[in-house]
Amino acid sequence: MLPQNKHNPMMIRFLVLCALSLSVCWAGESGSASLNAGSPATPEHLELFLLVGQSNMAGRGVLAASDRQPDPRILVFGKDDRWVSQGEPIHFDKPEIAGVGLGFTFARIVADQMPGITVGLVPCAVGGTPISRWKPGGDLFEEAVRRAKLAKRAGRLRGILWHQGESEASGVTSSDAYRKSLVEVVNGFRKALEQPEVPFIVGEIGQYTMEEGHVPKFPSARQINEAIDDLPAFVPCAAVVSSSGLGDKGDGVHFSAEALKELGKRYFEAWLSVAQPGR
Repeated sequence: MLPQNKHNPMMIRFLVLCALSLSVCWAGESGSASLNAGSPATPEHLELFLLVGQSNMAGRGVLAASDRQPDPRILVFGKDDRWVSQGEPIHFDKPEIAGVGLGFTFARIVADQMPGITVGLVPCAVGGTPISRWKPGGDLFEEAVRRAKLAKRAGRLRGILWHQGESEASGVTSSDAYRKSLVEVVNGFRKALEQPEVPFIVGEIGQYTMEEGHVPKFPSARQINEAIDDLPAFVPCAAVVSSSGLGDKGDGVHFSAEALKELGKRYFEAWLSVAQPGR
């Protein structure tokens, strides 16, 4: 039996999940279960999540055979703007090095926690990109908005997942400068997509970038994470995901596949902390 204390975290989590499930129960049984991997779909009533940022959002984790298997509860908005049932990799920015990311694990947990729904992922991340290209007017911002608007014909945007900052960490960037840019990104997406309170989840860049041996490569890593950690104080309905304890794949830049799957779990918890039904 759940504790009756209205301030108990377990009770709050239970009530939020119940409310979210009820708010999307009209999605019913999705027809995606009968789709073959890679086949196009014409779905309705998807629970949508926009994935934006650079390579650690796109995913560079080493792929296992099991990672390539599709999940019938998850559809991906492909590079040709069509919904498909597929496994990893879901991003297409650099096909020759695309790998495991955090988005698919995140989507699986959403589907696990809210039975009966179908999750729609809208991958838009591009490796090696600076935040300037993600601000309103930037080419990547405009393309992500275009794809998100098309995707919204099949459902409702439930959250924006962001992971970026390594580009700025590799140069001289102050916390204030990155924070200002990040606030512009958040406000820009919310305004363009006409959802002023859509949850915006931001992950820290790898803390391994601050370790001895990596500092020359990422001299501003600490400043970037400070700006990320401060974001909820500057915009509503935002949450931060810690990268504490997560390792790289051996290149000092990209999270390992194991770390990315853990990040997916942490992104879900962060999203749940700010998600509210009806938004």
